[in-house]
Amino acid sequence: MDLLSSKIVARPGPIDNSDIVVNESEGNDLQLNRMLVEERDYVLVSQEVWEKLSDWYKGGPALPRKLISQGDVHKNLMVEVYPLCLKFIDSRDNSQTVIRLSKKASVQELYEKVCTLRGIEQQKAHIWDYFNMQKYTLLDASNQTLEQLNLQMDQEILLEVQVDGNHSSQFSMDPTGNELALVPIEPSRSSMTIAGGPTLSNGHSMDYSYNLPQGSALSSSASADTDDKCYVYNPMKKGDRGGLAGLQNLGNTCFMNSSIQCLVHTPPLVEYFLQDYSDEINTENPLGMHGELALAFGELLRKLWSSGRTTIAPRAFKGKLARFAPQFSGYNQHDSQELLAFLLDGLHEDLNRVKNKPYIETKDSDGRPDEEVADECWKNHRARNDSLIVDVCQGQYKSTLVCPVCSKISITFDPFMYLSLPLPSTVTRSMTVTVVYGDGRGLPMPYTLTLIKDRCIKDLIAALGTACCLKSDESLMLAEVYEHRIYRYLDNLSEPLSSIKNDDRIVAYRYSKEEAAFKTRLEIIYRWQEKSTSDSLKGQRKLFGTPLVAYLGEDKLSGVDIDRAVSRILSPLKRAVKLNSIKENGLVSQGIDEASNSHNSRPMDNIELEETSSGELSFHLFLADERGSSCKPIEKYMHISSGKPIKIFLDWTNQEDEVYDASYLKDLPEVHKNGFTAKKTRQEAISLFTCMEAFLKEEPLGPDDMWYCPKCKEHRQATKKLDLWMLPEVLVFHLKRFSYSRYSKNKLDTLVTFPIHNLDLSQYVMNKDGKPHLYELYAISNHYGGLGGGHYTAYAKLIDENRWYHFDDSHVSPVNETDIKTSAAYVLFYRRVKSGQKIGEAESSGTHMES
Repeated sequence: MDLLSSKIVARPGPIDNSDIVVNESEGNDLQLNRMLVEERDYVLVSQEVWEKLSDWYKGGPALPRKLISQGDVHKNLMVEVYPLCLKFIDSRDNSQTVIRLSKKASVQELYEKVCTLRGIEQQKAHIWDYFNMQKYTLLDASNQTLEQLNLQMDQEILLEVQVDGNHSSQFSMDPTGNELALVPIEPSRSSMTIAGGPTLSNGHSMDYSYNLPQGSALSSSASADTDDKCYVYNPMKKGDRGGLAGLQNLGNTCFMNSSIQCLVHTPPLVEYFLQDYSDEINTENPLGMHGELALAFGELLRKLWSSGRTTIAPRAFKGKLARFAPQFSGYNQHDSQELLAFLLDGLHEDLNRVKNKPYIETKDSDGRPDEEVADECWKNHRARNDSLIVDVCQGQYKSTLVCPVCSKISITFDPFMYLSLPLPSTVTRSMTVTVVYGDGRGLPMPYTLTLIKDRCIKDLIAALGTACCLKSDESLMLAEVYEHRIYRYLDNLSEPLSSIKNDDRIVAYRYSKEEAAFKTRLEIIYRWQEKSTSDSLKGQRKLFGTPLVAYLGEDKLSGVDIDRAVSRILSPLKRAVKLNSIKENGLVSQGIDEASNSHNSRPMDNIELEETSSGELSFHLFLADERGSSCKPIEKYMHISSGKPIKIFLDWTNQEDEVYDASYLKDLPEVHKNGFTAKKTRQEAISLFTCMEAFLKEEPLGPDDMWYCPKCKEHRQATKKLDLWMLPEVLVFHLKRFSYSRYSKNKLDTLVTFPIHNLDLSQYVMNKDGKPHLYELYAISNHYGGLGGGHYTAYAKLIDENRWYHFDDSHVSPVNETDIKTSAAYVLFYRRVKSGQKIGEAESSGTHMES
């Protein structure tokens, strides 16, 4: 039987989607429970696959969903798992009805569905965007999509109906008899406008469409952003506070709200976006968003700093994200750090002062001084990238790659916008691994080790080498054994230990490095014939024991070479038996009388199974194919191809059992036996400095990040070492709490202790340019809960007040500085403390607004 097929589980039962469907769903309009996570709660399949699965397994119910196109610049096809849910209110009787449409549906389709449900003529119906139970915009029956109008999940829409030629109180007529909708006048807004241009009487900027391409959303409609129309604006008076406005949650948008609050409380960004930045909008950058993202962010920042404590609903900003970053569209929970990275990069490209980027060919370091190479790399970077974000948020680190084969060293200096720091674990794990000699020099020996849980295969090999006293000229090769065969080799040194389960069985084959360099690997698998009274079972062979692995150096292999290799690798298993017994069984021709002396019971050091008179081999060997599903007998002078793995079966008979002790090959221990351990260790708190040191530690590249060595002309798994060279004014730390691999997904709730004041990074910066490397914390993005859900909030400091606040969507409240250090801290924002500035002292940043 094939090894892989042996792991097949029992046939699954019928498909059952009932647990992910809302109980109140009626008819064919089945709705999913909110907060489901793809690949955890459900998988998406094509209609063709679904039909085959439902035919094979039956069950259901079927949950068809539409495939839609998302994004303007980068178009993505995605399945609309959750259609747009709208609550429409009929003004005639205030009744409420829930309707669902695709967000790509047109306003015309909305009118048709509402009018059909209410049995009214379309020309008599008027539907309003009734977000937060306030009138925003009268929706015209057009081909505009609901997404383009920024309609949100679960929001209200209002239906007004003209009755029998008479008009409801919501409508009036102009002198010519044409119907007029009475639209509430938008409250006056601040005299400050987007991009700092002059204002119109309604608060919109004349420069809103500054240099924008024709047909863009911004140039076509200066009043598209209606986020705060339902909120009354109170002009700020002297002493009023800015920056204390909350952001409404629009349906799992807490991740966005958290990132935005951290950015809009970054002093250099506040100063920049409250001034006139229209001259720096880059509408021609193909890597940007035609300036629209920068304008949308600037407008949102101004609202948050001019609305007192009034909550803002960032509908228009979310709409921009859906257009330019479709990965953040919809209503699923996303990662605040991933959004932050997109925003910083997008703002940089929209504000890039370089209109035409020059082509610059990178040069290798070639042994030049670091200072010279770093300065060259930074100048090249600034020649193509020059914006507020580069000025404030970008630093530079040194990257050193070393080829493991030719020792070629490559040094580059690269920019960074944030530092993603690993969280080293302090939780330990007990692991048992059996060391087996691959050259027959010793008996198998299990070793139980204690390692840090989040380490990798490289660390396991190092610890095992110390435990078994591995010599400098020896090496270990790890393999997982399943059902007495080698299931896989653990040759990826960067593979996490989490890929090894407690019930796995791991063997470490020990060789000399010279032997391990041989090209031909020989796998020996044992089987014995089952005894049975049934004729149908007679002759069946069953696998047993731990497979052994040897390396062969011969260029041309025969059956004799394989036979000798098997004899050599089995030699430590020879029994301590009486030689007369062997003689009696005809295995050897010499013996010592059992009664003559005390040496007639000794190990069979020099005794091997001899070839029979017919010229047969010592063992019953069979050459198997790669899958081990078929085999043929190995003959004495049979030619066997070398240079590639060879897999053989050894049939264990009574003859082998008398000479060799097979018990050493049996009962291979599991990695960890439950019930025999001490109390489970808990994760201890770690410091930000510990995370920094782990980030800067030298480590091998992963198999998916192979480096092309210019000297070897081959891709190599080089070692990589990072060093900080230049730090920015605003330094962002991303604590890598979420880990994803082929084998597991995990969130670390480790408490990371970090300084609020006086974060001194001087010891980590290689470039001694005389600049201070002292930082002060001013914002934190927090994540509470587990994978696929949870909740984001933010802590931010108002520099003018020297006071911290907690931003939990629309709720804003003061918080003590001593309470902001929690295990939920996910992204940390620091600003450089300038020479002569006292900790907590406000800079002249324009963040205090007066009328």
